[in-house]
Amino acid sequence: MGEITPPCSKSYAQRALAAALLAEGRTTLRGIELCRDTRSAIATIEALGATVELIDDNTLSILGGLHPTTNRLNVGESGLAARLFTPIAALCDKAITIDGEGTLKHRPMTMMVEPLRQLGIEIRDGGGRVPIEVCGPMQGGRVVVDGSMSSQFITGLLLALPKAENDTTIEVEGAVSTPYIDMTLETLERFGVEVMYNKGDYTQFYIEGGQKFNAIDYTIESDWSAAATLMVAAAIAGELTIRNISTLSRQADTAICRALERAGASLIIESNAITVSHRKLEAFEFDATQCPDLFPALTALAAAADGVSTIYGIKRLRGKESDRGETLQEEYKKLGIEIELDYDNNAMRIIGGTPKPHAVDSHDDHRIAMSLAITALRLEEPIEIRNRECVAKSYPSFFEDIERLKQY
Repeated sequence: MGEITPPCSKSYAQRALAAALLAEGRTTLRGIELCRDTRSAIATIEALGATVELIDDNTLSILGGLHPTTNRLNVGESGLAARLFTPIAALCDKAITIDGEGTLKHRPMTMMVEPLRQLGIEIRDGGGRVPIEVCGPMQGGRVVVDGSMSSQFITGLLLALPKAENDTTIEVEGAVSTPYIDMTLETLERFGVEVMYNKGDYTQFYIEGGQKFNAIDYTIESDWSAAATLMVAAAIAGELTIRNISTLSRQADTAICRALERAGASLIIESNAITVSHRKLEAFEFDATQCPDLFPALTALAAAADGVSTIYGIKRLRGKESDRGETLQEEYKKLGIEIELDYDNNAMRIIGGTPKPHAVDSHDDHRIAMSLAITALRLEEPIEIRNRECVAKSYPSFFEDIERLKQY
């Protein structure tokens, strides 16, 4: 039986990096994995005025201070960084352009434009895409946000508005991915910032302006998105213990445990580890609306199950690194696995079966590459995954870890 500790949660890491930028004093972040998205966030907070020192391979020391040293930020391919750091940049009284590269150029940013204008920000956007120029300072007030596409911009507002001059009420319409909002609120609490809201209700947040972020010593927990992929790999091809994860985490992708249980995989859950082992898998139904990053891993799980599995929430997949619904359908078809996309019912149906060897393409999407790689574990011969190096966006050592799994 193998053991793997996944990299740290890049979602928590980026939130913590933003909070450390806004904090007074020196914050220590431990357990950091320097994947591509995290490196982009580090470069962004440095451009906004933070001083970042690498203490060792997994520890950063960050001296906070929002004093931009440039008028242009490059957030790489990170959608979270774009939507998180745009409101923070809007705190500044100078024009700052937020730009990115690769797949980010095609991802929608329209949800930010009107709310920022409501908060008094001068904004010029690239037709709903980056680059976006903002000029503050953001004053606070009342703002209405469409949360139906993503919660990431809500995260950006929640992090930025405690530093605004005035108090703010955020009215959210149709919030999705609410576990990620919980992660943001938890991060703010760690840094000593208060947000008033009704627990379990994501329609209204009241944020007092002029708050202070405290510098802290914080260890980032492991990433459940990465763990989910490893757990599915074990369920379809072997046995594996995933270390440094807890089902008590606020991360949305803890939901993978329910999907694995419904499919019939064996799970042994401990306080800080989960062991998954292969058994005969059966078709399952699962609603991934609140955890859309699970879709690629769930597709691999469903492809290995007997029967037709249904996963709900595919409308959430169009604004990712690729149009993940269409991409999964296209690439799994090459492997002989049929996927039906039913947008009327917001559902994906996967007909389980035995994959056939064929070259596939990641579409430069890290989670697509990982999904195809774990399905390939069921083949007797290796296949080519074009642009497989895109996994460095979130999990640089993924293929090395998968090779370790094949030994068991």
